Amino acid sequence: MLQSRCSGSLRVVAGQTLRVSRAGFASTSLRCSTQPNTPLNLDPSLQALLKDVDISLMRAKSGAPLVEGSMRPNPARELEVYDDLSDDEELQWDDEASEVEGLLQRGRDTRKSPAAHFGSGRIGSVVIPLELQNSINRLIADMDKPMLHQDAKRLFLDDEAGGWFAAYTKKYNSYEQRAEHYKRDGAAFASIALPAHYSVIYSVFDHVKRRLGPDWKVGRVIDWGAGTGSGLWAAAHSFQSADEMIDSQLALSSVVNYIGIEKREGLLSMGKRLLQSINLGNMNVSWQRSLHEGDSVERADGGDVVALSAFQLSSLPTTFARKDLVKEIWESGANMIVLIDHNTTEGFENIAAARQKLLAFGRKELKNPTFDSLPAELKGAHVVAPCPHDGVCPLHHPGSTRLVCGFSQRMQRPEFVRKTKHSGVGHEDIGYSYVVIRRGQRPGVPETKVGRIGAVGRRELEKAAQDGEPLKELKLAEEHHEPVTDHADVHVAGVTALAEAEGTHEELQAQLRAEAYNWPRLVFPPLKRSGHVILDVCAPDTQLLRMTIPKSQGKQPYYDARKSGWGDIFPHEPKNKPQIRYQPTRAKRKGGTTATEGSNIGKRKQQKKKDKYPPGFGQMKKEKRRRTKAFLQELRERTDEIDATPDDHSY
Repeated sequence: MLQSRCSGSLRVVAGQTLRVSRAGFASTSLRCSTQPNTPLNLDPSLQALLKDVDISLMRAKSGAPLVEGSMRPNPARELEVYDDLSDDEELQWDDEASEVEGLLQRGRDTRKSPAAHFGSGRIGSVVIPLELQNSINRLIADMDKPMLHQDAKRLFLDDEAGGWFAAYTKKYNSYEQRAEHYKRDGAAFASIALPAHYSVIYSVFDHVKRRLGPDWKVGRVIDWGAGTGSGLWAAAHSFQSADEMIDSQLALSSVVNYIGIEKREGLLSMGKRLLQSINLGNMNVSWQRSLHEGDSVERADGGDVVALSAFQLSSLPTTFARKDLVKEIWESGANMIVLIDHNTTEGFENIAAARQKLLAFGRKELKNPTFDSLPAELKGAHVVAPCPHDGVCPLHHPGSTRLVCGFSQRMQRPEFVRKTKHSGVGHEDIGYSYVVIRRGQRPGVPETKVGRIGAVGRRELEKAAQDGEPLKELKLAEEHHEPVTDHADVHVAGVTALAEAEGTHEELQAQLRAEAYNWPRLVFPPLKRSGHVILDVCAPDTQLLRMTIPKSQGKQPYYDARKSGWGDIFPHEPKNKPQIRYQPTRAKRKGGTTATEGSNIGKRKQQKKKDKYPPGFGQMKKEKRRRTKAFLQELRERTDEIDATPDDHSY
């Protein structure tokens, strides 16, 4: 019976299919829905099961969870329009977001030891403040954009190196050419070099602020080679009297007096134009072509005065001009001297020579009895950064320097920089060499070493303490035990004693600032290997050392070494004896590590020629010459005798 019913159904369906083919594109949904057979009588339990299966399939298609309580992505919903937040609600939202971000950052920072965090507190990427960006945008708006791009390429694009270089070294043959191009050169300088120079100067000031602490105040800045005002903007934004959360502004700066010394007329005029329509607040800004007699201050009044020269030494034509500039900076009376130049061979040699000159001025003061009346903190000079010593630079070999003590700072390119360079890259790395010198003798080496334990080290100590506890006797459950109500009392005694010895956060930072004067600095990027980290550092004993921090030294030193970066100061001593890195001093080839050409110009010979040989060397040389002459004479006579003898052989 079942077979006949199925055959009839097939015949009916076949007939319907034939009719559909004749009708063309007619719909068959209604015809197919008509069932020729009556529904089957199923068991109620089977019907319930089939119904549950149908519901499950429908839920799977709609995205609903198959099992109650299981997680499924929410279905797509329409966008809902919320009312605009009020100022108070928006400010509260920003505060909450900033608080969450600060908690996350502190969580990452606490894994490092306080000493390592202090030594690596550098700026990841400098953002040009909105006030400076708007001022440069107003300046560029009046310029011819294609011509500005061509001027930028002409001045700052290095075809040989294939990149941009923020050094203004253009020289003109006549005054007419210089007057014709000075406005265009100033605009190109403001759009290309000013942001790069600003980032470097701001980074150096930030590092010095961290090293010296809140007691260092700056009220006056004297800037040699001011250009278009990069030192003005960087100093004003670095030393703000308002909260750090507020965008940096010139009107909120603690700097009340700025003197910009610039002889290039085009850069000077553009620096003045950038300050138009800018609220300076209480700051007095003056632009000059040279330092006047009344601009210098007395030694006792120069505590808040900073002498700045950024990217100026390389632009001077001769060595005598650079020496005169360094001498003028020293005689200005400023307590803090900041010199910055490019991280090229020429720039580093200029910085190293200026450093040596300034330290020599300080040593002369200590020996001169006329300065005995000055307090100890004003006599002499010492290096604050980057060197951990006041000795001879181990990388400086005048005339044949191969390695450069330089660093790098990243900047987020503003829109006008990307458009001027025709580049879509949003960041830029600026290389620089610098030295920061302060008057007074170098602080002594403290005996204590604090801040070497972070979250990683604490966990290691706690785990070691727990592993070292002796086994206790098991007790029955019926015995009464006092419940532990405060888990904060359960800690490691060593960690607690260490935290109590370090004191408060302010006391710890003060101790770290004193210790940081003798921490080695990473002069090259660290080499992070599997199980150990290699650090090339400039040590306090004036040597280049290669330190290896293995994993076996401890989790905290190893973690701090893994998180260290180029330019950081590293607080941990190596487990093993470090290797002394040096450059060969007897390379007599051209371009070697010692000067081979012109090294004796203008210098007196150290010793006479006869002093170079041992005693009796001349007499021995004469005797040897006499014996050689006698031997040759005897050989010549024998040759003549042989020639005079008749030949008896005949053929």
